[in-house]
Amino acid sequence: MDSFLALLIGEYKRMFAYKIAAASIVVALIWIGVLYLTEIDDITFIFPLLLFIDTTSMAVLMVGVAIFFEKQEGSLRTILVSPINKTDYLLTKVIATVSASVITLILLYFYAVWFKEITLSFFGLLGGIILIACFHALVGFILSYYSKDFTGLLINMMKYMFIFMLPTLFEYIGFLQNDLLDKVLYVTPTRAAIYLLYAPAGEVGGGDLDYSLIYLILGSVFLFIFVRRQFDSFAAREGGV
Repeated sequence: MDSFLALLIGEYKRMFAYKIAAASIVVALIWIGVLYLTEIDDITFIFPLLLFIDTTSMAVLMVGVAIFFEKQEGSLRTILVSPINKTDYLLTKVIATVSASVITLILLYFYAVWFKEITLSFFGLLGGIILIACFHALVGFILSYYSKDFTGLLINMMKYMFIFMLPTLFEYIGFLQNDLLDKVLYVTPTRAAIYLLYAPAGEVGGGDLDYSLIYLILGSVFLFIFVRRQFDSFAAREGGV
């Protein structure tokens, strides 16, 4: 437990040292600016959309940034020969990423409560954010594994957004309407994510909510197993071992 806490504290320190935490707060302030410029008072429909865009993209990006900074410093090489538990190392990165998404939620929600109208349960959103950020942090690991450099990571991230995120977003707001697309999107994690964020508004049926919870929980477990198994080969390759 002591080693896990030490790793977690070190992860938070690196987030500040790499300016990842500062970037996350800046993005949150940008979303607050978007809400401020929104002329409608009741932002119940818009609010989950902003959280959806932020959590699915920032979780992936934050993990990727942290990994590539460690790669440049040679930290990945030391992990292979140190007594650091691989599971603890991966978990601390996921927890730190989830924490950043939770902070964004807190900042946006309190702004909405004080300056706008919102009828969404904070704790319902909190549970959804934790699951979504956890899943996409693991996606960030996988995209990093298959990216040669940071530019490659950004390209892979854009591919993920175009394939999974944008169709789900456009379909939910009614920009795209197609029965086949609606069925196909059920196999994507972003459909489960957007359902979880709208569930606190009462706009998601019980069956869809159960599907979303099962998808993201089991998906996170399977992704973590895959990420853990592939980590040694990735660290050895990137560390020059």
